[in-house]
Amino acid sequence: QLQLVESGGGLVQPGGSLRLSCAASGSTLDSYALAWFRQLPGRDRETISCMQGSTGNQYYVDFVRGRFTLSRDNAKSTLYLQMNSLKPEDTAVYYCAADPLERLCSPQLYPYNYDSWGQGTQVTVSS
Repeated sequence: QLQLVESGGGLVQPGGSLRLSCAASGSTLDSYALAWFRQLPGRDRETISCMQGSTGNQYYVDFVRGRFTLSRDNAKSTLYLQMNSLKPEDTAVYYCAADPLERLCSPQLYPYNYDSWGQGTQVTVSS
């Protein structure tokens, strides 16, 4: 299992931006399915975006496509989620996850139980 540590959450006004980071230790990210999930209060955790480590293919759920962008720094073994044009409904706890089974990352963005998880970081969008 990878050890994943997230950072970058916080309070931001509507329309603002945040960049979440997910630093991995224990391996590079080249051959993993990498994903960001979020969990709203009282709701199940949902996949919002994922990347196939070996190909770089990325998938986004409709309500974040065009606003959120995945990127990766291989040298730092870090996955990023750039979040722009944030809305109050984006308020949630955000989790990064990784799994050696790359096919878990697919256009369907099914909320699989990935092998490794970060601790979660709170994002609050409010004026």
